[in-house]
Amino acid sequence: MDTRRTAMALSDAAVGTLLLVMLTGPTLAGEGRFKLRELYPQERIEQVLVSRDRWRPWPKCSERRAWESLPEEVRKDLIAGGQEYLGYQWPSLPATLFLEFARNGNRSRYEREHFARRSALTALVIAECVEDQGRFLDDIANGVWALCEESFWGVPAHIGAQKAGSGLPDCEEPIVDLFAAESSESLAWTSYLVGEQLDKVSPLIRRRIASEIDRRILTPCLERDDFGWMGFRGGRVNNWNPWCNSNWLVSALLIEPNEPRRVAAVAKIVRSLDCFLDAYEDDGGCDEGPGYWSRAGASLYDCLDLLHSASGGAIDVYEKPLIQQIGRYIYRVHIADRYFVNFADASARGGIPESLVYRYGKSIGDDKMMGFAAHFFGESGGMAQAFKDKPGYGIGRYLAAIFGAAELDGAEAKLPLVRDVWMDGIQVMAARDREGSAEGLYVAAKGGHNAESHNHNDVGNFIVYIDGKPVIIDIGVETYSRKTFSAQRYEIWTMQSAYHSLPTIDGVMQSPGRQFAARNLGYRSDDAMAQLTLDIAGAYPEQAHLESWARTITLNRGRDVTVTEAYTLTEPVGQITLSLMTPCRAEARRPGQIVLATSNEDELAQVLYDPTQLAATIEVIDVEDGRLRAVWPEKIARIVMKADKPPLKDTWTLKIGPAKP
Repeated sequence: MDTRRTAMALSDAAVGTLLLVMLTGPTLAGEGRFKLRELYPQERIEQVLVSRDRWRPWPKCSERRAWESLPEEVRKDLIAGGQEYLGYQWPSLPATLFLEFARNGNRSRYEREHFARRSALTALVIAECVEDQGRFLDDIANGVWALCEESFWGVPAHIGAQKAGSGLPDCEEPIVDLFAAESSESLAWTSYLVGEQLDKVSPLIRRRIASEIDRRILTPCLERDDFGWMGFRGGRVNNWNPWCNSNWLVSALLIEPNEPRRVAAVAKIVRSLDCFLDAYEDDGGCDEGPGYWSRAGASLYDCLDLLHSASGGAIDVYEKPLIQQIGRYIYRVHIADRYFVNFADASARGGIPESLVYRYGKSIGDDKMMGFAAHFFGESGGMAQAFKDKPGYGIGRYLAAIFGAAELDGAEAKLPLVRDVWMDGIQVMAARDREGSAEGLYVAAKGGHNAESHNHNDVGNFIVYIDGKPVIIDIGVETYSRKTFSAQRYEIWTMQSAYHSLPTIDGVMQSPGRQFAARNLGYRSDDAMAQLTLDIAGAYPEQAHLESWARTITLNRGRDVTVTEAYTLTEPVGQITLSLMTPCRAEARRPGQIVLATSNEDELAQVLYDPTQLAATIEVIDVEDGRLRAVWPEKIARIVMKADKPPLKDTWTLKIGPAKP
C-alpha cells in the first residue's frame, strides 16, 4: 500500500557549532504548511477515487495465492490464534457492567470484555483467511452478531457526549467515539475479507454489518458536524481526530455502496484531518507523548496510507516536511531499550507499532525510522514471535503487519539514538552524551503550558537517565478512571507539579490552564553541551509570589546534568521545596549528597547540592496502581529539598551525574 520515497532526512545531530534559539511564543507556521482540502478538494477526489468494487487494499480470503504465500511459521501462528476461539463464549456486556463508570468511576471491567470480543473476532477472521476451510465461520458469525447486538460500540467513559448524558446508551442517538469507530473498522474488514464465505452461513450477516455501520457511523459522520474530534466547531483536536477518521475512512471505502456519498465522506475526512494538522507545530512534536503517537501521528499515517491506496497513488503528501516530522518524532524521543520521554500521560516504557513505523519511514524515505522499527521488531522476537497471541482488536493494522512481516524481518535494524533534539513548537529538548549510544547521560526537559493534550502541571519538568537506566523520572499516569478526565483531574497526585521535578512555594503548585506557561526560552547545543533555559514563574498562580524562576538545565556531555535555579520572590514566603522523583533507592549519604542505587544495590547516580541552602528529605511512595507497576518498581522515592524562610532572591545549583564520576 505504500511506495518508497526519496526525501532528504533531517539530521538531529547537525546542530554542529552553537545553535541558539530564543522563543517568546509558539512557532509560526512555516512556508511548507499546506491544506489537504486545497490540494484534494471534493471534485479532485471524485476524479481519482477508485470505486468500491475495484479497490483491493489487501487480498480477500478467496484470493488464495497471497494467503498461501505467507511464510509457514506466520500461517501456523495465525491459525493457532484463531483456534483459541473455536467455540468461544462471547463475553456478556450487561447494563449494570456498563453503568459501573457512572456509578463508581470504574471503566476497566467493561472495557476488558469489550476489547476481548474484538480481539477474538480479529483472530478468527484472520485464521479463516489463512486456512480457508470454513471451520471458523460459525464463530465469526457469532462474533459479528454479538457486536451488532451491542447497544453502543463505544465505551462507557465516552457516552457522556450523547444528549442523554452519562449512564446507559441512547440507541436513538448514535454517537461516534474512538471505539465505536474501531468496531466499525473491524466489521468492515470482516465483511470485505470473509463476506462471501459468511453468505454461506447466512446472507443476512453481511447485510446486518452494512446496516449497522451505516446507522452508527456512516450517516452520523456524514450528516453531523458537532462531534468534537472532527474539529469543525473550533477548539484544538487531539488524537481522536485521526484515530476516528481512519476508521470512518475504512468503513466508507469498504461499505458505502453509493459512490457520491462515498466521495463526500472521503472529502469530509480530508477536511477534518486539516484540523489535526493545523494543531501541529512545524517540528511535528506530539504533546500527548510517545505513548499516544501510535494513535496520533501513526493514525494520521493510517489515513494517508488509505487515501494513497484508494486513489491509486494520486493522493500523496509524503514529501511534505510536516508529515515527515510527525513521523520522525517517535524515534527522536526514544531514550534506550524500551524507555521513551514520557511527558503528559504517556508511559515511560512501552513498545511501538513496528510494522506501521516501518511503513511510515518507507513512505517518507527515512532510513532511520525504518531501522528503528526493524530493531524493535527483532527485539520482540521477529517472525518467530510476531503473531503469537497478538491479534489486537483492529484488523487493518494487523493485515499490514502480516503481509509486511517478511520485508520487516529482513530490514537492517539500527537504533538512531539521536544526540540532540529540540522541538521548538512543543518546547521539548532531549540530549545524550553521543549519537548512536545509550551509554552515559541523557536528559530531556520541557517548557510548554498547562493546557496541553493529556496535560500534567509540569512546565519546566525534566528527566535524567544514565546508561539507559532511569534516574530522575516523570512517574506517568495511573489507570484511567472517571476522575482522570474530569474537573477533579488535578487532585490526582501524578498530575501535580509537586510530584514532578519542580518547585513548590509555600504549598502552592503550578495551575492548569493555557495561561500558565513557560516564557523566555533559550536553547543551545554543541559538542560539549546542550542547554535549555526558561522562566517557569508564569506556570504558578499569584499566590506563589514569584516574580521569576529562571531554570537552566545543562547536559555537560560526559560529566553531569547541572540544574540551576535562580528565583526572585515578590514577598517573603515560609518555605520553598524542590521535588525529584526517582525509581532508585535514595540515600542521603552526607550533607549535600544523595546516592541513588538500583534494586540490586548497584550505585548508579548521585545528586549534589549545597546543604547550606537546602535540606533534603526522602519520602518513599508505594506504587500500587497496575499501570504504574508495569513500568516502575513497587516503591519509588521522592526527594524533597527544602529551604525554610528563603531569601527573596537566590540561586541554587544541583548536579546529577554518575555515582562514580
